[in-house]
Amino acid sequence: MSAKPRGLLVSTRFLGRHGAALEAAARSGGLALERIIVPDDPEARIEASDCARIELAYFSGDLFPERSRAFFAAAFAAPNLRWLQVFNAGVDHPVFQRFVAKSVRLTTAAGSSAEPIAQTAIAGMLMLARGFPHWLDAQRRGVWEPLPETCVPADLRGQTLLVFGLGEIGREIARLARAFGLHVIGVRRSPAATDDPVDELHPPARMRELLPRADWLAIACALTDETRGAIDADALARLPRGARVLNVARGGVIDEPALVESLREGRLAGAYLDVFAEEPLPAASPLWALPNVIVTPHNSSASRGNERRQAEVFLRNLVRYGRGEPLENVVRA
Repeated sequence: MSAKPRGLLVSTRFLGRHGAALEAAARSGGLALERIIVPDDPEARIEASDCARIELAYFSGDLFPERSRAFFAAAFAAPNLRWLQVFNAGVDHPVFQRFVAKSVRLTTAAGSSAEPIAQTAIAGMLMLARGFPHWLDAQRRGVWEPLPETCVPADLRGQTLLVFGLGEIGREIARLARAFGLHVIGVRRSPAATDDPVDELHPPARMRELLPRADWLAIACALTDETRGAIDADALARLPRGARVLNVARGGVIDEPALVESLREGRLAGAYLDVFAEEPLPAASPLWALPNVIVTPHNSSASRGNERRQAEVFLRNLVRYGRGEPLENVVRA
């Protein structure tokens, strides 16, 4: 065990639920830890002398959003901070790149919520594919209204799903979709692996030529300079008439006005959207009222198991940190 305690910025709730596992991971990594607690009062601040002792920090989900400011105020004021682990997977917010720019190692819990997000995306696909928007509207109106003959859905089996972004979430969407008999095409920069759950894998450079084959487009990529606005009006126009879109990535990946126009005009048959260009989605947005759109409030990851999975990533990395081993899910500049 190291003689010098390492200051760890952490929440009270995390310690209450995972304190024993934290101690076990610290022992396994040969670390002695000094716990520095994030204030319960969102407006409170940690003393400068305490900030100076912080070497490690865990931004757990219970701190978001109410106590985010208190956490990051302490983390930014910590001159000896070496490693920041965050509960989330997406780190496109500028606050995270500020740490990378300061040479703080930043790691995420990427993959910890892949299953619930993918299940929600597939639920959206099934609702659109089976006509649930029509049935739910009829239920709200108290009307016994079977699907009209012109709206009887086609079988999912044999349709094609194009998954843009084949990380942990995209892979799980692909795996589930194949169970329903869809032909799955993945788009990813990295080369094919033997366990990729897709029928085809192509690089992003081929994305636009693949779009005309897609009955469904699932967006599951990270928001980067490369992917921002990648699904623009031209890309949407390349989808076959009657295609549908599923977005569980970031709103900035898709041209939202172009998407609204395609849905209004009927070129796209529907969309399941969990993320938007502006969040919360403004009350005036036409997406709320479009009958062929399912909206969820950036909540597709909701699951009671997320906290445990996120903590497990942090604790594995804590052992690695103590042993001087490479960390999981490191964010690059």
